[in-house]
Formats: sequence, C-alpha cells, structure tokens
Amino acid sequence: MANPITTYGLTPVPASPSTLLTTSPSPTQHPTALPITALPIPLTPLATRINTYALSNLTPQTYNHSRRVYHYGIAIKFHRFPEWEFSDETYFCACMLHDIGATERNLTSTRLSFEFAGGDFGVEGREIAPQAQAESIVEAIMRHQDLCEKGKISALGQLLQLATILDNTGAHESLINPSTIGDITKHFPRMKWSSCFAATIQREISLKPWAHSTVLGEEEFPRKILGSTLMVSYE
Repeated sequence: MANPITTYGLTPVPASPSTLLTTSPSPTQHPTALPITALPIPLTPLATRINTYALSNLTPQTYNHSRRVYHYGIAIKFHRFPEWEFSDETYFCACMLHDIGATERNLTSTRLSFEFAGGDFGVEGREIAPQAQAESIVEAIMRHQDLCEKGKISALGQLLQLATILDNTGAHESLINPSTIGDITKHFPRMKWSSCFAATIQREISLKPWAHSTVLGEEEFPRKILGSTLMVSYE
C-alpha cells in the first residue's frame, strides 16, 4: 500500500531553500535543457477537472503563470530532487489552484489573506481526491508565500515555492536551464505578468492591510517582482 506522506508530497523538508540546497545531494551536471513536451501535464480525471476549473476562473495571465510554475517545478524536481516521489497530479493541482484566492472576485469576497482563502476556494475536485492528497494540496497553497529560514515545509509546498518565486522574481535560476525557461514561456507567455502580479499584491494590501503578503515587504516585494532581470526579456 502506497505511503500517503511520500505519494502526496507531505515529506518534511527544510523551509529554508538555502538550507535545503546545501544539505541535499547536488547534481554534478548543470540542469538539462528540457522542452515543454518533456514536462507534460497529467491527464488524470482529477487533473483534467482542475485544469478546466482553472481555465474558467483565472485570468489568462494567472493561468499562464500557474502553468509555468508547474512546468518549471517538474524540471526542477527532475534535476535537483529526483528522490521526491509525489505524483505530478498532486503538484499540478497545487500549481493550478495556488493563486485562485487572488482573483478580483475572491479577493473581495473574504477578509482572509489570498493564500489562506485559496485553500478554501481551491476545493474543486476534493470529492474525487483522497483526503491526504486534498490536504497536501491545500497545505501547499496556504504556505506558498510563507518564505522563511526556519522550520519545515512539505516537499510539495517547497517545490511550489521554488517555482513560484522563480517565475515572480527570478530567484533560484540556477535550478533550471535557460532554454527550458524560454520554451515554457513561449508556450505560456508572461503577458506582462510582473506588473500584473505586483498590482495584485498592492490591491490585496490596500483591501487587507493585515494580509500575509505584507510579511514579504509592502513595498519591497512588489519591487522585487517588477525588478526581475531574469524575466524582463520575456515580458
């Protein structure tokens, strides 16, 4: 019988990316250039349902961001964390739902910070997903902006963080081949994502000055997003 902890990405790993990267085995080669065709999305009933839900509820910019995060993450996992056994399906669902709480409708319908609200809004498909899988997805969504240097996080949540911050600020670029970024971005263009996401963060903070996004710096975080030198050529 499969272990739900490893199958659904609940294995605890360091929350600090620097600690994680210095304590886990390092590949001897640079990341391989992977075309998007080598990083396919799962075609399971759950993944298909989540993809349809995301297409219907996210803006084109946010949908493309979520897809880039998925493909980046699978490439990073292949290169740097092959021992992480969780399914592509579980990671795909977390990626496609991680910003569901940041839509204008959802931002204005709750006083919860968008990541925490996302755990509630991202319930689509729970009835056909095992409880442990659904809970792992919600945990990763709720913590995807919980960037910290102490404690632990699930492997699923860490991969979601690494890929999200790569797309948003250009951090951790050494974990992925530049050609891989180029091919993924060609298929899922940024469509001025940096300015779009910075505006979303500023919008949330204006609505909810207590929001969790403030821990990243009310002015500093939007500046990091807008100042991403890695992604500027793709905007």
